[in-house]
Parts: sequence; C-alpha cells; structure tokens
Amino acid sequence: MSHRQIMEALSGLLLGMFVAILSSTIVSNALPEIIGDLGGGQSAYTWVVTAALLSMTAATPLWGKLADLYSKKALVQIALVIYVVASMAAGLSQNPGMLIVCRVVQGIGVGGLSALAQIVMAAMISPRERGRYSGYLGATFAVATVGGPLLGGVITDTSWLGWRWCFYVGVPFAVIALIVLQKTLHLPVVKREVKVDWGGATLISAAVSLLLIWVTFAGDKYDWLSWQTYTMVAGSLVLGALFVLVEARASEPIIPLRLFRNRTITLASLASLFVGIAMFSGTVFFSQYFQLARDKSPTMSGVMTIPMIGGLFVSSTVSGQFITRTGRWKAWLVSGGVLVTAGLLLLGGIRYDTDYWKMALFMALLGLGIGMMMQNLVLCTQNQVEPGDLGSASSTVTFFRSLGGAMGVSALGAVMSHKITDYVKDGLATIDPKYAAAMAQSGSTDTIPDMDKLPAPLRTVMESAYGHGIADVFLIAGFLAALAFLITLFIKEVPLRTKGALAQAAEGDAPAVDPAAAPTVAEAQQVPAAVGAPAASDSAAATAGAATAPQPVAAVAPGAGSTDTPAGGVPVRGFVRGAESAPVPHAAVTLISLAGRQLGRAVAQADGAYALDAPGAGSYVLIASADGFQPQASTVVVNGEPLAYDILLSGTSGLTGVVRAAVSGEGVKDAMVIVTDVRGDLLATGTTGEHGEFSFTELVPGAVTVAVNAAGFRPRALPVEIGATGVTRTDVLLDAGSRVQGVVRAPHGPLADARVTLVDAAGNVVGSATTGADGAYAFTDLDGGEYTVIATGYPPVATALTLSGTGVDDHDIELAHPGE
Repeated sequence: MSHRQIMEALSGLLLGMFVAILSSTIVSNALPEIIGDLGGGQSAYTWVVTAALLSMTAATPLWGKLADLYSKKALVQIALVIYVVASMAAGLSQNPGMLIVCRVVQGIGVGGLSALAQIVMAAMISPRERGRYSGYLGATFAVATVGGPLLGGVITDTSWLGWRWCFYVGVPFAVIALIVLQKTLHLPVVKREVKVDWGGATLISAAVSLLLIWVTFAGDKYDWLSWQTYTMVAGSLVLGALFVLVEARASEPIIPLRLFRNRTITLASLASLFVGIAMFSGTVFFSQYFQLARDKSPTMSGVMTIPMIGGLFVSSTVSGQFITRTGRWKAWLVSGGVLVTAGLLLLGGIRYDTDYWKMALFMALLGLGIGMMMQNLVLCTQNQVEPGDLGSASSTVTFFRSLGGAMGVSALGAVMSHKITDYVKDGLATIDPKYAAAMAQSGSTDTIPDMDKLPAPLRTVMESAYGHGIADVFLIAGFLAALAFLITLFIKEVPLRTKGALAQAAEGDAPAVDPAAAPTVAEAQQVPAAVGAPAASDSAAATAGAATAPQPVAAVAPGAGSTDTPAGGVPVRGFVRGAESAPVPHAAVTLISLAGRQLGRAVAQADGAYALDAPGAGSYVLIASADGFQPQASTVVVNGEPLAYDILLSGTSGLTGVVRAAVSGEGVKDAMVIVTDVRGDLLATGTTGEHGEFSFTELVPGAVTVAVNAAGFRPRALPVEIGATGVTRTDVLLDAGSRVQGVVRAPHGPLADARVTLVDAAGNVVGSATTGADGAYAFTDLDGGEYTVIATGYPPVATALTLSGTGVDDHDIELAHPGE
C-alpha cells in the first residue's frame, strides 16, 4: 500500500480512536461536578473511572481474538455503535449507579476501538514503517487527551450546556467515523473456519472483575486482611486457574498461552501493567488535584495539564519518526521508563501551594515518558508474532495496560481517600476546635467537599490534605513505574520487520488471500448480521461452515440471524399491556436491527396481542408506542425458536394548577415551579404565566413534590399524587415574605467581616450573615413581627426591628469603640 492508501484507510480508524480517547478524558475535569450533582462521594468518583477501565480490560482480549477470526472493519464499526449507545445513555444518568453501568458498556466499545486500531495498523503496515504511523496515532492520542479535559471543562462551566453534554459531544464524531470507515477501510479477506472461545472470555472477564472489586473496596468496606479478602482473592485465583486450563485446551484461545514463551511478549506485558498505572493515575488524579487542592475551574484544570499532553504529543511523534528511520526502538523504550519514573517521583513531592512552573516541568517529564513507552511496547510485541496471532498479541499488551490502569485507579483511589482523611485530622488539630466540630457535622469523609462553602481555615486544611494525599498517590505510582523501567532493560531488541502482517501471510504458509473476496459496500453493510457466523479474519460475510456457528450474545450480537434460519423468519409474539396488566390496543410495535434497520412492524389487537417475524437468530430492538403511554424499547434475543415477549407500557399524565398569593388570592406571575420524584430527581420545571398558571405534560404517575419559589414570597413545597390517567390539578398558595437589608458601618466606612445575627421575639436565631467588603448584609423570607438585630465586629450593638411581613426594610447599623 502507498502512503496515500494507508492514510486514507487510517483516517476513519484514527477518528474512531479519537472518539475512544475523548470519551475517557472528557469526563476527567467534569467528574467532581458530575459526582456532586448526582449525589455521590469519593468511592463513586473512583468507580466511574474504574468501571470503564474494568470492562475495557475484560473485553480487550475478546476483541483481539475476534480480530483474528472476523472482519476487522466490521468489529471497529460494532465497537463504535456500542460506544454511541452507551454514551447517549450515560448522558441521561440520574444517579451514580446508572452512570457507572453506562460506563461499563461504554468501556466495552472503547476497549474494542483501542485494541482494533493497533491491530488494523499492524495488518497493513510493516513494523519498520509502523513507527512513523504510530506517531500519527500518538498525535491523535495527544490531541484527544488534551482536548478532552479542556472540552469537558468548558462544557461543564457553560450553564446552558451542562456536564451531560460531555457524553453527547463524542457521538457525532463516532457517526462520522462509521461513515469514513465504510468508504476508506478495505482489507483483503483470509478465509478459514473459526471457533470463538467464549468460555475463556467469560472466565478472564470474571477473574479480572472480581480482583478489581476486591482492590476497590479493601481497606474501606472491609479490612485488607478479612474473610472478604480471602474469599475474593481465592475466587479470582480459581477463576484464573480455570482460564489457564480452558485456554490450554481451546482450539482458538482468547490469549494463546504459547505467546508467553516469548520473553519479549512476557516482559512487554508486565511493563504495560505498570505503565497503565502511571498513565491513568495522571489523567484521573490531576483533575482532582487542580480543582480541589488548587481551587481551579474544570476548564482551567484542563489547561494546566497541557504540559503533560504536550510532552506525550512530542515524544510519541518524534520517537515514531526516528524509529522508522533507524529501525532501533529499545533506547526510546528505556528512556521513556526513566522519564516516567522521574516525573512521578517528582510529583510525589508536590503540595497544594507548589509553584505551577515546577508542576509543569514534572508533568512534561511524565508525558514525554508515557509517549515513548506506550506505543513502543505494542510495537516490539507485534514484531515478534506471526500474522495469525497478531490480534491476540496486540490485545494482550493492551489488556495488561488497561488492567494496570483499572487496578491503579482502584487501589490508589482507596489509598488517596485514607491519606486525605488522615491529613484532615492532622490539620484540624492545628486550628480552632470549632472547625473540627463543623467538619464532624458535615458528614462522611467520603463526600467530595465544596471548597467555596468552607470557612477559610478549614478550606486551607482541606486543600492541603488533598494536595498531600494526591502527591502520595504519585509517589507510589513512581515506584511502580521504576519496576516498568527495570523490566524494559531485559527486553531484547530485535530488528523490525519490513513487511506488514497481510504481506507476511501472503508470502508464508498462511491460507491464500482472495482479493476478489474483499467486501463491497453493500456486503459490508450486512456485516453486523453475520458476526455470529463463521467468518475469516477480514471477511464481511463468509458462508462456509455456517451450521457450526455459535449463537451471538447480546454484547456483540448482530442485528440479523445466521444463515441456517428457515425461510419466513422466526415468530416473535406477545401482548402489550399497561397499568394493572390492562391490554393496550392499537399500540405500534416495531422490530429493528442493532444497526438501526427496520425489520418488521405490527399493530396490537383489541386484547393487546401482537405478532411479527424476525429474519433470523440474533439480537434485536423491539420498540412499542401508544397514545397516552411512554414509548418502550427492549432488547430481545432470538435463538431460532418462536419467542414470546410481553411489553409493559407506563402511562403518562399531566399536572396543572395556579400559583396564588395567600393574602390577595391573585395569581403570581413568573414564579418558578419545580417537580421532583420521591428520590429528589428533577422531572420538570417551568415558570408561571400572566395569571399564575402552570402546566406540565407526560409525567409518570405517582407521588411527586411540587416546589414553588417567587420573588417577594416565601418558598413552598407540597406533595402531590399524580393520577394514572388524565390531568391532575393543584393550586399553590404563597405567603408573602419580608426582607431586611442594610450596611454595617464603622467610623472609617463600611465594615467587612462583621457578624450580623437576626433573633425573633421568642429568642430563636433566625439567621446569621457575614458582611463583605461593602459592609452589606441581608435576610430574606421573613414573617412579619418583632426582631432583634445583633451586629459584632466592634463592641456588639443590638437594635429592635418591626417587620410588616411584605416588602423590603432597610436597616443600617453603626459600630464604633467607646469614645469614637
């Protein structure tokens, strides 16, 4: 292939890689606000990152093996579809649990994109030339890594967008990547019969998942030495042993154990494990450091990490060019290990008030080292294997890198949480005891604090604790990076090959390449329908041996069935029901493929029954809709036999009413009306009209809370039960609220930091305020009656005040020392 042909083929691939990396980095600076908005704490913060890494780690070997068996192009497109669906769902998250689940699915797609990009490059390009193109991949990595946090910060700081757009923004890029891949990526087809090792894939996923769950919760939910630890570690070891046993007997293993007889592959995998810890700890914990230890906005947090990304960009590009020219790669690998270790150890000495220029230097060293090591560890592995094992070997190295990242984020996140707690306790011992009491009343130490709401002394303690705790994490990562450096010293440098994997296969003993079998556009569009059938390494739709194909599973399932399905399709039958199992007649039921193609449509009978035919075995999406009900989409799996599937639709109802003033009975214009469910999640919001009227449609029946707030009135909240059908009406009466405001003055002018306390006639403290630089204070939402205003800062002054119950009362206060 010429340079132009390679660049055309890589265009969609690099765009897909950009999407994968963007999804991992764009949330890093937005996470503190995301977790705060969804009501999570430090453990949820860690799990949002770990969940994606966990699923990416577990799925990577499977993607790599599939790349050796099926169409690489089709697999990249399937990974992009998984990513798009999961990203849209993540943007709709209502609580940390939902977000974590969506990130798990997102990680499956990202794992496929990350592994397949390396594999497709290796199939087209020789190891000697691959250094040059790996530079483009590194540049894409750098742009997405630096652009992700910056874009995530800007989106989070933009009020009319919000953090949910951090998940939506990557979707257009993924769609464009799908189109570009369809037009530009054309690989010849190598035909051979295959069998996927689903047992091995399940065992390795379970072993890794159980190990990461143990690492995450050990030391927090239970002690490191406890029965839970012994159970989980033993379970992980048993699953790992079963995986080795299954892989030793499998005809097409997920990770061929014979690969580890090669010293280079073994050492590169171990080094990747520790490089993953360094790489992911930098991107994850830097955002917390800059936002919580240095009080920077999400946008500025992204800007301040540019030195690390710039170093990664420069080193990956420059090292790739030099490797292509000289064919020597080990010096770059070893140098990268030195720089990563030095950068992390230096970062281990930072504090919350460390000069930024020092931070920038340390981050640049870290970025330079990661750029030299990350791609070259994959390169030296790919240079050692035969074409048939290229996907498995590449994904094995990527697997260990992702595993290191997931374990690093989990374990180091737990260490950071404990360290911060210890440093907070030490800091509280040095300040006024009242702040310790305030901290004790604020809740769990797992909660991510809002620094802007803390008093100055306590804020300094918290910032110092976060700065010191995160530095300890970098220090630990530095020692682990040193192990990676030592491992790279023992990797033997082998001259890079001058032919790509497809060229090697064509010249060797591999099955013959059939150029005429290269997929056309029409065939490629049908690839998702044939993934479950036997196919060759780059086949769009192989037909041989279809009867022995394993059935697809939901995670990577096709949109249509295998080729041995009888004519007429597989019947899908059921009932559409609403509340209390009542039938929903005339409901529209549509069957679509996972690629979005409509395959069948039916209308429910009077008893709610529907019937349609699926074209074959596989996974599909069943969509039902009817007037007065919320649409319902479900994934169904057809296994070649008639499927009975009932659909339950939730009804929608309306809410209307009028907001009135309690005294006059007149409607209140421009009042804010907010509807939340029993969990406190926002359902609807709006403002009242000219006469105080408001109306909401398509609300789910059940108990809700209606809260109303308007200028000059006291806020009101009341419970409302929305009926199953029709429109529920409720009127809201608002009591008028009074406001007291004024300025505290001293002989020299307005007095800052004066304490003003409002006490009612019964002696209860209604509120307190501290004046700003202009000496101003204010109390709102007050009932009419007698009050006492107490101001301190100079000798205290108490004055009586009578409020009418409406409007604004001005009350200035003069403070002075006796005799002034």
